[in-house]
Amino acid sequence: MATKVVMAQLSPTMEEGKLIEWKVGEGDAVAQGDIVAEIETDKANMEVEAMGGGVLRKILVQPGATVPVGTLIGVIAELDEAIDSLIAGAAESAPESAAPTTDATPAAPVAPAAPVTPAAPVAPAGAGDTRLKVSPVARRIASERGLDLATVTGSGPGGRIIKADVEALLAAPATTPPPMQAPAAAPAPPSSEPALTDRVEEASQMRKAIARQLVRSIGPVPHFFLTTEIDMGRALELRADLNARASEGKIGVNDLLLKATAEALARHPGANASWEEDAVRYHGSVDIGIAVALEEGLITPVLRDAARKGLRQISTEARDLIARARERQLVPEEYRGATFSLSNLGMFEIDQFTAIINPPEAGILAVGQTIEKPVVVGGEVVVRKRMRVTMSCDHRVIDGASGAAFLGTFKAMLENPLEMIL
Repeated sequence: MATKVVMAQLSPTMEEGKLIEWKVGEGDAVAQGDIVAEIETDKANMEVEAMGGGVLRKILVQPGATVPVGTLIGVIAELDEAIDSLIAGAAESAPESAAPTTDATPAAPVAPAAPVTPAAPVAPAGAGDTRLKVSPVARRIASERGLDLATVTGSGPGGRIIKADVEALLAAPATTPPPMQAPAAAPAPPSSEPALTDRVEEASQMRKAIARQLVRSIGPVPHFFLTTEIDMGRALELRADLNARASEGKIGVNDLLLKATAEALARHPGANASWEEDAVRYHGSVDIGIAVALEEGLITPVLRDAARKGLRQISTEARDLIARARERQLVPEEYRGATFSLSNLGMFEIDQFTAIINPPEAGILAVGQTIEKPVVVGGEVVVRKRMRVTMSCDHRVIDGASGAAFLGTFKAMLENPLEMIL
């Protein structure tokens, strides 16, 4: 029986996907569970598994094309199985957006009459399948470093090459001297004018999702903003003391911010809430979205049940989530369903900013850098380490007084940080 390969909805906000590459070609034998394609969603690059076995008889969408969720992109069937009606039905129902984007090479038309003969595999001694099975992260690292994946032995399931295999080979000492290279040409003198070009680039699936989500926020959601300044002296001293006692797993400033946020939300459940039509949902768990900047956009992995976790557990879990977010290795359950968010731009030397709420959450904290500045304490001017924080509030859920109470508790936690760990 023919098996459809469709553009599946691989995240809750995904409306369309971009086909990055086919892992098999027309005529190749495919077993159920084999990886047949790689897709760019709005959150991550994900692999598509064959739901049935047979031969990849037809590729309907070429690499580089962006198509809506549910679009038929390929057909797996037996060689003697008729698939003409299946292909014709897909062509009739395909929307215009199923065509490849302008930077993709369109597929040449193929007559649907004759079945495709599978190519005979050329197998090395002792091998039965010459197709390399490579994770998207491993493939990207190999491409960036100019590594021939044919020289890598996969340690993943079924001999799949994973990130650790590529990194191990890169870390191994070279066994042969590098080839002689011709002397490099003298660099051209720097131009006094920036090399600017007028161009239009297709937005990534992540950037498109961000655009859709934020249009739902800044217009319909009635924002208001609360800003306070926090003395970070004691918090930084505590961090230094804890890290001096630990052999690994250092506590970061962001970990302190997450812990303080979790404690404040637990004490002010009105800020850990969402607007739902004519009702307010108060969440029974504090699930904090951590804003992580990627080259192509922004993703918010979620630290689950943060109010019931200690500082070191928060640090460990947040470090893992952030690292896998940057490698685009998160699964949908790890980046959806936050009840509140934290965005920290302090590492970029930003003093203060306002963040846009990510619906259906009712609040987000925007954190600036910690700087030394003169302040008046007890009638005297002293130098202290200060940090400015702005809370964006959904006024349908959070009023000015309740938002200020939450922010006051958050500030008190950081200025008296022993409360967070005792």
